[in-house]
Amino acid sequence: MTLLKGKPIWVYLGIVIIILIAGGLFTSFGPPKLYAKSETAEFCDVCHVMDTEYTAWRYQGSHRRTKCVDCHLPNGQIVGHLSQKGILGMWDFFYFYSGLVPENIRLSESGARILKANCERCHVETIARVNLTNRNCWECHRRLSHLRSGDLETLSP
Repeated sequence: MTLLKGKPIWVYLGIVIIILIAGGLFTSFGPPKLYAKSETAEFCDVCHVMDTEYTAWRYQGSHRRTKCVDCHLPNGQIVGHLSQKGILGMWDFFYFYSGLVPENIRLSESGARILKANCERCHVETIARVNLTNRNCWECHRRLSHLRSGDLETLSP
C-alpha cells in the first residue's frame, strides 16, 4: 500500500510513532522535575476533581505518607509503571478537560487489580497469614476508601 509520492504508508506511520514517543519522553523527562512532580499527591489533586479524596488522604488517611502512585500505579517494573502512568494520565486528562468526570469516581476493574497487587507488595508479611484469593483488602478494611479514611475499620470474621 502506498501513499504520497510512492512511499509506503508504514514510513509515515513510523514517523508518527517516533514523534509520539519523542514527545512522550520529552514531556515525561524533559522539563525540569516534571516527572518527580507528577508523582506527588499535590499533582494529582490539581488536575483531578479529587478535593474530598485528597483532603481525606492528607489529614486522616492511614496511608498519608504514601504517594498516590504507590497505590494506584503498578510498582514492580519501571516499564509497567510508566506505561500505565501515561495511559491513565491521558484518560484522566481527557475526562477532566472534556467535563466528563463522573460525580462519584469509582475504582475500575484494572485499577482494583493494580491496587490489590500494591497492597500485597507492601503488606506481604500480613497477607501471608490471610487468604485473599476471592477478596479485596478494602472489603474488610473499609476505611481505606478515601471517603471513609481514618483509623482502619476491620470487620470481625
